[in-house]
Amino acid sequence: MSDKLLEIKDLHVNAGEKEILKGLNLNIKKGEVHVIMGPNGAGKSTLANVILNNPQYTKKSGSVEFEGENINDLSTDQIAKKGIFMSFQLPEEIPGISTMNFLKYAKNKVTEKPVKIFEFKDTVKKYSEELSMNPKLIERNLNVGFSGGEKKKNEILQMLVLNPKLAILDETDSGLDVDAIRTVSKGIEMFKNENNAVLIITHNTKILKSLKVDYVHILVNGKIVKTGDQSLAAEIEEEGYSKYKNLV
Repeated sequence: MSDKLLEIKDLHVNAGEKEILKGLNLNIKKGEVHVIMGPNGAGKSTLANVILNNPQYTKKSGSVEFEGENINDLSTDQIAKKGIFMSFQLPEEIPGISTMNFLKYAKNKVTEKPVKIFEFKDTVKKYSEELSMNPKLIERNLNVGFSGGEKKKNEILQMLVLNPKLAILDETDSGLDVDAIRTVSKGIEMFKNENNAVLIITHNTKILKSLKVDYVHILVNGKIVKTGDQSLAAEIEEEGYSKYKNLV
């Protein structure tokens, strides 16, 4: 059985009339942690949204394959059921539904079978404790009145509970202090194993100081212009993106 999880081939994507991704290629295998870095406006969040087939964007050409299946024409819900999870840069507040009930609903929807409620609650409690979350947050309305750090921890909690095959984390480290970044990194380490993969999208290197990654990709002007190991992130912290902007 192939260990190939996500394969993106020559992907061209528009937002309205503007081309955002300009022939992007990316391969992610099981057991790997990938990071995509780039300046603002490079297309990082667009890539995350396009993998989940956000209707705001139009694929002009190229393909996105997940476990060997072309998912270009699947809905966001169908893609989630295949095993792709995405955490949001700015998680929404949802009044009227508790975090626990939201997690239960999401787990039911993704697995298409009812959860065993007591076992499920124990799982949520265990992970929330590992993430140093206030237990009262689990019973409160989803993200309502949560701090920025609490919202980001809640996204990591969702990832752990839903246990997808591929987790896409879009700017999960933005606006967090050092302790919160360590907690988020701990959650990613708890999640990753030889059968899943993580794609982290970020514009800074803070999270990489407490997390081991396999590949770092530099995305500039809609294309991946350089791929390397963790040392590439250190180079970007030192020198910025200017030398890569000349490559496209």
